[in-house]
Amino acid sequence: MTPAPNPLLQAVGGRLRRRRLGRNQTQKDLAEVTGLSLRFIAQVEAGQGNIALTRLATLARVLEIPLEELVADLPPVGANCGTVALLGLRGAGKSSLGSELALRLGVSFVEHDDLIEEAAGMARGDIFSIHGESYYTTLARRTLDRLLVKKNSPMVLATAGSVVTDAESYELLQRNAQTIWLKADGEAHWERVLAQGDYRPMSDRPDARQELERILERRQPLYSQAHFTVDTCALGREKALDALMTLVVDT
Repeated sequence: MTPAPNPLLQAVGGRLRRRRLGRNQTQKDLAEVTGLSLRFIAQVEAGQGNIALTRLATLARVLEIPLEELVADLPPVGANCGTVALLGLRGAGKSSLGSELALRLGVSFVEHDDLIEEAAGMARGDIFSIHGESYYTTLARRTLDRLLVKKNSPMVLATAGSVVTDAESYELLQRNAQTIWLKADGEAHWERVLAQGDYRPMSDRPDARQELERILERRQPLYSQAHFTVDTCALGREKALDALMTLVVDT
């Protein structure tokens, strides 16, 4: 049976993989140059190989990447960060930044929308079209309550975009998690959604962009009540991720 990826090893493996690809090398090329097996290289990059320091040093030397760079900013597994809840509209970066943050912290990453869809037994769009917004809101609150009450281990949670509009759900989050608003302007939200290949907002809705901006304007006062705010437009992806790490680790 294939072992489950270790979050910290995944982070190191991801750095090695990006370096290898940046040098236009295949895993086979790297295996031949280092003398390590192709299977081992694949496992390491997948976060499934428990790397001995000597082998890690070999990979670092061949890939010409400082060993300290490979292991920088990697906190202990299961960092004591509690629950970190990321807020914002679709396109805020909750999934992309949240999953990377969880990797760096060595904790689990949870998508609130996935829990809602699992509870409903159908896709998010179908929940709205068949049962309506009220049913979705109820499911969002119930799944959130179960998740936060259970709370066996630290996690990074990408919340549903509308969670702040339900006072009970938002209060539950504020009480049981460290809430962080991933702030962005309407244009950035729109461009990020389209860049992800998600054209659902435009489907049969010529004013979809204006609608998104109106929703953002209405929710901004609610999002701003989060414990912290990280402006992803002002910072950019990497600096925003660094800011998240600083908030989570230092508070």
